[in-house]
Amino acid sequence: MDLSYILNELGEERENYFNAVSPPIIQSSNFALKTVKDFRDALAEEFNYDLYSRGNNPTLNILRKKLAALDGAEDALVFGSGVASISVPILALLQQGDHVVSVDNPYSWTVKLFKNMLPKYGVTTTFIDGTDIENFKAAIKPETRLIFLESPNTFSYELQDLAAVATLAKSKGIYTMIDNSYCSPLYQRPIELGIDLAAQTATKYIGGHSDVVAGVVTGSRELIKKIFENEFMTIGPALSPHSAWLLIRGLRTLPLRIQRSFESTKVVTEWLQKHPLVDKVIWPFKADFKQYELGQQQMAGCGGLFSFTLKDPALKKIETFCDSLQHILMAVSWGGHESLIIPSIAAIREEDYDAGPYNRYQLIRMYVGLEDPQYLIKDLEQALGKIG
Repeated sequence: MDLSYILNELGEERENYFNAVSPPIIQSSNFALKTVKDFRDALAEEFNYDLYSRGNNPTLNILRKKLAALDGAEDALVFGSGVASISVPILALLQQGDHVVSVDNPYSWTVKLFKNMLPKYGVTTTFIDGTDIENFKAAIKPETRLIFLESPNTFSYELQDLAAVATLAKSKGIYTMIDNSYCSPLYQRPIELGIDLAAQTATKYIGGHSDVVAGVVTGSRELIKKIFENEFMTIGPALSPHSAWLLIRGLRTLPLRIQRSFESTKVVTEWLQKHPLVDKVIWPFKADFKQYELGQQQMAGCGGLFSFTLKDPALKKIETFCDSLQHILMAVSWGGHESLIIPSIAAIREEDYDAGPYNRYQLIRMYVGLEDPQYLIKDLEQALGKIG
């Protein structure tokens, strides 16, 4: 299906809403039915009906069709946050006594799900280095029901061989799920590589304007329906129609924004790598990245998220550098118009920081937004000058 058709036309039956170019926000909480039979059918098969906006809603359905098509999937569900698009499907797939194999260091709230919440219900998780397929083979148990991936990781950018993991999992009847937030469907299509469910935080590139929090999961219609009919409808994590409309708006410019971010990141990372106060730059599309070849095989692009370290990793040096930035904002998330930075040291107490041999708390993560790259480089240069 053509990308331009997906972003600008798919699901938009304009003759049904006054031929408006932009689809309306159907803000209704519920929808009337004409006959008792219609009502009975809707209650029995709510997955296929607009009955109550906790389940389906016309504005959300436009978005679902577009997001599923972007991933090359049969169907999609949208959620009120990115972590909901991970946690709700996982709850739908697992039962007491099941086992999960997860890659090391996924998104922090995914870690909390596996370590803090699922054990309450008798579900265990083994965390592994996902860069080697042999680690997956070794971690699988008879009770393993799910392999969870995040490729790339969003701080240190480890990749997994998605096709190889999918083949292994299918041979053993195990579900696979990936957090595909880093790449978005434009730069990586896990469903086409054999992964069962692809989740992402639509807050990032899909929304693109830092004004909506949302998530999406795509997969086969059978799996999406399974998630919808039980955990989705019971927990109630539905996205609002207005937020869905904002995401549809964001999709219009998605290719332009992510490509701009990608191209600007090439310029910024090249400049940083040459700076005498910078130790290393970690970005999957840098030629010296340890999994560069795998990235080239399964990713069409890289977006604007990378990390770097300073040659002097003293905590006060990192703090001074970050505090001195004038235009690059210190904030979570990525994928919007604005460039952002996160020092990993913010996640620990000062007394627990180790400035010795490299550790992940020395990482400074940066997202390159839509500003001119030279504008960003000037800001980085003056901030590095404060610690030189």
